[in-house]
Amino acid sequence: MRINEYQVIRRPIITEKGLGVKETQHTVVLEVAAGANKTQIKEAVQKIFKVKVAAVRTAIYHGKFRRRGRAEGHRRDWKKAYVKLAVGEKMIEYAENL
Repeated sequence: MRINEYQVIRRPIITEKGLGVKETQHTVVLEVAAGANKTQIKEAVQKIFKVKVAAVRTAIYHGKFRRRGRAEGHRRDWKKAYVKLAVGEKMIEYAENL
């Protein structure tokens, strides 16, 4: 089944670690669809941001159990992708004014 490129990439992860990796390793950190594989992530980033991708690493995070008073529930499972851009490519700017 084919997933639309805009459904593969959910949002950028803007954290201290994510911004540090962005500056030092020329890598972008994104939340992606849980069912997307590395090839789909690579193609989506290349098509949306018009850059060349060197490598993609992924990590799956399982939702944690949470309580609010008597209410109980789980956070949803999600997937994170570390997308390393090719040498000479311009970095994707999504957190310029932090």
